[in-house]
Amino acid sequence: MKFTIQEQIAAFEARRASANARMVEIMEAAAEVGATLDTAQQEEFDTLTDEIKAIDSHIGRLKTIEAQVIRAASPIIVTDPASASAVRGGVVVPQQQQRNPVITVQQNVAKGVAFTRYAIALMRAKGDLMQAAEIARGWHDSTPQVELVLRAAVAAGTTTDPAWAAPLVDYTNMTGEFIELLRPETIMGQIQGFRRVPFNIKMPSQLSGSSAQWVGEGKPKPVSALSFGTVTLGFSKAAGIVVMTDELVRFSNPSAEAIVQRDMIATIAQFLDVQFIDPTVAAVAGVHPASITNGAPNIPASGPTADDLRQDIGTLFAMFVQANMSIRGAYWIMDPVMALSIGMLSNALGQAEFPGINMNGGVFFGLPVVVSSNVPHHTSTGESDPATTMLVLVLPSEILLADDGGVTLDASREASLQLDDAPTAGAATLVSLWQNNMVALRAERFINWQRRRNQAVAYITGARYGGNFIIPKPPVTDGEEGTNGEPVRDAGLVTTTRS
Repeated sequence: MKFTIQEQIAAFEARRASANARMVEIMEAAAEVGATLDTAQQEEFDTLTDEIKAIDSHIGRLKTIEAQVIRAASPIIVTDPASASAVRGGVVVPQQQQRNPVITVQQNVAKGVAFTRYAIALMRAKGDLMQAAEIARGWHDSTPQVELVLRAAVAAGTTTDPAWAAPLVDYTNMTGEFIELLRPETIMGQIQGFRRVPFNIKMPSQLSGSSAQWVGEGKPKPVSALSFGTVTLGFSKAAGIVVMTDELVRFSNPSAEAIVQRDMIATIAQFLDVQFIDPTVAAVAGVHPASITNGAPNIPASGPTADDLRQDIGTLFAMFVQANMSIRGAYWIMDPVMALSIGMLSNALGQAEFPGINMNGGVFFGLPVVVSSNVPHHTSTGESDPATTMLVLVLPSEILLADDGGVTLDASREASLQLDDAPTAGAATLVSLWQNNMVALRAERFINWQRRRNQAVAYITGARYGGNFIIPKPPVTDGEEGTNGEPVRDAGLVTTTRS
C-alpha cells in the first residue's frame, strides 16, 4: 500500500514520540531507586537516542520532498459539486477533464433589458417577426435570447408556451425579469401572501357553518347541514397601448431603451393599481373583476386629529375581529401624501405621534404600509370642500389571485387609435399612426382577483388626518379636460380590458 508524504511524516513523528516517552521512563525508573543506569538500560537508552536522530533526519528529508511537490503541483479543476466531492475523497480527475473545464458565460446586462429590446425590435419592425429577428441580431453579443425568441416564434407560432418549443423558455425568462421590475411599481407586487389560484378552476367555498350543542347521556346528537358553493376565477386580460414616435424606437442607445422600459412599466402598473384599489370599479362578467374595495365594509373618517385617527383605526380592527379574522399578515394601503401627513402628526411636546410611517411607507400600528399615488383621492375645490383620500386595510391571505406571470407584446404602425383612457366603440376621432409617424406597442397580461371573504378588506373614506393637506391636480395635457371636468392624467395612454 502506497502512503502519501504527509502520512509518512505523521508515522515517523509518532515513532519519535514513542521513543522519547520510553527514554523518559528509563530515567524515571533509575531515579526512583537512586541508582545510575545499568548496562541493559544504557544500551536501550543509547539505541533510542540514535533512533531519534535517524527519525529526525528522515523527517527532514520527507519535508524537503513535500516542499518540492507543492511547488510543482498544478491545480485540479472541477466543474461541479459532485466532482469536487470526489476529488476531496481521493478520486483522481482525468487530465483531459482538467484541461477542458466547462465555463458558463452570462450577459452582464440589467434585468428587463432583454424584454425591452424585444419590444423595441417589434416596434422597429412594425410587427414583422422576421424583420424583428434581423434587428435583434445587432444585440446578439449582449442579449442573444431576443433573436432566438423572435426566430422561434415564426416556426412555433406562439411565444407564451415554454412547452411548445425549447427555445421559447428564453421568452419566459425575459418576461420574468420584466415582471420583477414591474412588481415594486404596483400595489399587488408590494404585498406578500395572496392566495394564488389557477385560472378556470372551481374552488369550493363554505356558505354556512355547522352547529354544535351539549349532549346528555343517551341523548341524540344534533346534525346540521353544511352549505357549499364554488368560486371560479376566469381569464381576464388587461391590455395597454403605448404610442411612441418612430424616431425614438429607431435609437439603439441605453437612454432610448430606458424610456421604452419606463413607459411599459407605467402603462401596466398605473392601470392595474387603479383597477385593484378603486372602490368604484365594479365587476363586468367576462371582462374584468371588481376591485378589492368594491362593496367592502367602510367607515367615514371621524376627523383630522391623531385621536380621531386612533379611533378610526380601532374601529377597522374591531371589524376584522368581529368577523373572526386575524389581522396577522395584513397591510395598509394609502396615498403617499396621506402617509406623509400622518407621519407629521405630533403631540404637545413636538414628538411624532406615529414615527414609523413616512411617504415611502413604513409601519403603522404594527402593520406594513404600501403607498401608491393611484389610491383614489378627492381633490379640494375650496375651503368648504377639503381634499380627502382613503385608508385601506387588506388581508392578502383572503384575496384570491390568478396571474399567469407573463406579458404578451405586439406592435403596429398601420393602425388608427383612439387616444383615450376610456375608449368607446364607434369613436369619431381617430389618430393614424402611419400619418403621424408613430408606432404603437400593445401589452397584454392575464390576471384576475376576488375577495375570498367580504370582510377581508375594510377602509376609511374621507380621510384628511393632519389637516387640510393639498393633493395637486395632475397637469392638463394640451389644455384638455376629461368628461367629468378633471384634468386628463395622460392623454397618450390607452388602457382597457378585454375578456
